[in-house]
Amino acid sequence: MQKLLLWCLLLPLAGSSQQRFHINLLGGFANYQGDLQTKYFTLDQANLAVGAGLQYDLTNHFSLRLGFHYASLEADDKQNTGNLRARNLNFHTKLAEGSLYLQYTLFDLSDKKISPYVFAGGAIYHYNPYTYDTSGNKIYLKPLSTEGQGLPQYPSRKEYKLTQFAIPFGGGIKFRVSDNVVIGYELGFRKLFTDYLDDVSTRYVDPMVLASQRGLKAVEMSYRGGELKGGDPNYPAFNSVRGGKAKDWYYITGITLTIGLGGKGEGSSYSGWNGRRSQLGCPRVRQ
Repeated sequence: MQKLLLWCLLLPLAGSSQQRFHINLLGGFANYQGDLQTKYFTLDQANLAVGAGLQYDLTNHFSLRLGFHYASLEADDKQNTGNLRARNLNFHTKLAEGSLYLQYTLFDLSDKKISPYVFAGGAIYHYNPYTYDTSGNKIYLKPLSTEGQGLPQYPSRKEYKLTQFAIPFGGGIKFRVSDNVVIGYELGFRKLFTDYLDDVSTRYVDPMVLASQRGLKAVEMSYRGGELKGGDPNYPAFNSVRGGKAKDWYYITGITLTIGLGGKGEGSSYSGWNGRRSQLGCPRVRQ
């Protein structure tokens, strides 16, 4: 009997801790902004994105979120206009991201059914840009050094890393539909520290140098204007502009689902069981 009473006394503490944990799920789309996609926010060329993670509520307003996202990014100069279209470059990449956020929810969801929220934190992401040649072969772009990255003739152009750090931030709105379930909409941006998410950043190199160091395929993939009907087959002049200098971005947006673990969900108070019989049926102790 003493062991049973001790177990029942400990259950509220365990339950209170569990109420702070939630599973987060996201379904939506991802896109990027850079040298092949000049619009800051658009559905054009967007791809599906999914996410999952764990949330721990520090208070009824502040939470820590550990998450993982998986998405695809792509862009094509054929969707651009003017000089960008004449360049005829494109890229695709799979994107995997792990992140840790601090989230602030404006209203206490134990009192309100709806609240906006914001978040910011850090993330590690992995990408690997590729394209397809005219024969349909998949060609990874980083090994080709399409702008002379890593070549001794261009010491200032360093090779880019495929796994990098990003600063995610954004916000959304939540709707509490039950004690254990919250749905919402979220938009999150990623500040990057590379301009090579799309393998395009700066200026054209000497095609003879590029061919001698990385082969003819590197020259073919660094400028593709000749593939267009009526396009210019002549390789651009050395040091002419190929891309811009601004860093790339990507963003993920979609519908979120938050499921509380334990007796209560997000926005519920952490005051224990208030003297009621526990979910495992432990008896009350009479004074």
